[in-house]
Amino acid sequence: MFSYRHAFHAGNHADVLKHMVLLATLKHLTQKDSPIAVFDTHAGAGLYRLDGDYAQTSGEAADGFLRLRTPPAATDAAAKKKAPLILAPALQDYMDMVASFNAKGSHKVYPGSPFIIQRLLRERDKLKLFELHPTDSKTLTANIAQLEAGRQVAVLREDGFEGLKKFLPPPQRRALVLSDPSYEVKSDYGRVVAMIGDALTRFAVGTYAVWYPIIPRPEAHDVPRKLKTLATKAGRSWLQATLTVKNSKITTDAAGEEHRPGLPASGMFLINPPHTLKAALQAALPQMVELLGQDRHAQFTLEAGG
Repeated sequence: MFSYRHAFHAGNHADVLKHMVLLATLKHLTQKDSPIAVFDTHAGAGLYRLDGDYAQTSGEAADGFLRLRTPPAATDAAAKKKAPLILAPALQDYMDMVASFNAKGSHKVYPGSPFIIQRLLRERDKLKLFELHPTDSKTLTANIAQLEAGRQVAVLREDGFEGLKKFLPPPQRRALVLSDPSYEVKSDYGRVVAMIGDALTRFAVGTYAVWYPIIPRPEAHDVPRKLKTLATKAGRSWLQATLTVKNSKITTDAAGEEHRPGLPASGMFLINPPHTLKAALQAALPQMVELLGQDRHAQFTLEAGG
């Protein structure tokens, strides 16, 4: 159950999508004066070194955040003549946020969702971080301690799927819940849907953001479909954004060896999203396809309802 470590995947294309959406969502929610409670059900270690052993083992940031930082060089004459791309505001905000954790010109540190969230919190806001993995929980606790945030940020070494229940509804009467389980355990697909269903009965007006992988597995395809059903039944608005960067098919080389593509795509599903989010993503997602796409299969989708 503890085989997944986010440090191997820090800064990949899925992180770019997830953290850009998270940042745009929370920036909007904190514009209102009233306090908000934020919950991260699978917080990880909080901060990651892109030059560390874990990140360098997979090298996934090279096709994610680092690719945005240094886009691939244009190869044809027409592309070379194009003016430099001006990033959409939501994507630029994301790049600026990551840069703020690094010395000028450096890109060694990548902030996970706990640190992105904490940067946007005001004194009256609260953040609760769930992390069950013993090593990541210990690292997260140490990383958060450096912030000297006091009671504003709490690290709980427990199952976020279950732990969230006792905090809803929150005293603040406003909440953002981010859930991005590893999905290494098959049951995670069903548990994330069950958690959101329970949360909507406890606190229907909260904003719920779920990240999910898009892979050739029926459970993965069920997640957004079931979340849409939950939102519709509860009479709540919803938004779904997906980013595909490459072909998902397994290929075979001349020697007969199979090559798996790694994670080809992922999505974010939000219930009660900010009304500004759809327009922000309409501007950012085409640029993400252009900059992060690895083959002709690169694409995005953006749907909203409710």
